[in-house]
Amino acid sequence: MNALAATSRNFRQAAKLLGLDSKLEKSLLIPFREIKVECTIPRDDGTMASFVGFRVQHDNARGPMKGGIRYHHEVDPDEVNALAQLMTWKTAVANIPYGGAKGGIGCSPGELSISELERLTRVFTQKLHDCIGIHTDVPAPDMGTNSQTMAWILDEYSKFHGYSPAVVTGKPVDLGGSLGRDAATGRGVLFAAQALLAEYGKSISDQRFVIQLELKLQGFGNVGSWTAQLISEAGGKVIAVSDVTGAVKNSNGLNIHKLLKHSKESRGVKGFSGGDALDSNLLLMEDCDVLIPAALGGVINRENANEIRAKFIIEAANHPTDPEADEILSKKGVLILPDIFANSGGVTVSYFEWVQNIQGFMWGEEKVNCELKTYMTRGFKDVKEMCRTHNCDLRMGAFTLGVNRVARATVLRGWEA
Repeated sequence: MNALAATSRNFRQAAKLLGLDSKLEKSLLIPFREIKVECTIPRDDGTMASFVGFRVQHDNARGPMKGGIRYHHEVDPDEVNALAQLMTWKTAVANIPYGGAKGGIGCSPGELSISELERLTRVFTQKLHDCIGIHTDVPAPDMGTNSQTMAWILDEYSKFHGYSPAVVTGKPVDLGGSLGRDAATGRGVLFAAQALLAEYGKSISDQRFVIQLELKLQGFGNVGSWTAQLISEAGGKVIAVSDVTGAVKNSNGLNIHKLLKHSKESRGVKGFSGGDALDSNLLLMEDCDVLIPAALGGVINRENANEIRAKFIIEAANHPTDPEADEILSKKGVLILPDIFANSGGVTVSYFEWVQNIQGFMWGEEKVNCELKTYMTRGFKDVKEMCRTHNCDLRMGAFTLGVNRVARATVLRGWEA
């Protein structure tokens, strides 16, 4: 089941639990605006190349729209749509004053030079600058983009609108980026894990973790590595890790510091001497307490769900679990902390960055992390509260929480007028 179908299904289930009016339900699903632009740039060899760029702005009932921009050869309008919708519910669950958006350019960033990427980003910004803005839509990095991409967008946007650091988040610190943004999603996963485990009288230090990383070739592929590092610093035992190059396992716990160093030098975990090689396809079935998929969507599906031995799954990636797998796992009593809450640390610290830019007053890293912990801990309580009210699992608890907040804001603003 693809991302769009899964998100829509979760939304409809939440709407049903909340007893939403059918007209309101339909209105909440339709995106506010979809933009498609052609970006033509000269390649370094003098030939011209054209790329298609998208921006889906889903909902702005609770504030400006917020969401990443990805550079990937498979930027599919359907998927961008699903991810924009997911951002609407995610910002509502995190209780930050944003709506959802998502965008991207269909290109292979690995095959473009830095100067080609810069030209592409600037043309994309020229085409979009009237549709984004501090109080309209605030982009951020995603797959295949990074803080440098945001710096180019900021510069290009500022040519039209004057210096506006708050127009994008995930910027370099030298241009108004926030301290702690780099580790934010991973740190949020840690705080989410602490909140979930505390609910069952457990703590990070008495659990064994398995983490599926993505390989950070370009862009924000650092959720898994930060999660591994922070969990290991908090006393958790990370016993197996995988990325696209392979997997490595050590039942006594991997030395994460050495593993990340090795992974940086050899561009992957493959060949790490502090553990045994493992078939990466078998990683998810490893015997552990907590499984953290932090790479791609759809990795836990009906084919492998029965084989999973973890007691808790914390979704650091977007959509790692298919709805069919969800049902199989809940029958087995596996608790899943959904992506819409578990990986919201990134967008929460993006919000802090935006706040700091608007105030023109930057925070120390300690304040950023402290505020993040407050938001994640309170978010978990709010999700649990919805689980009790609607007698549902954590995923539906999070979805009903998010959808309810957006629906209330929509009604209060007078959507029928």
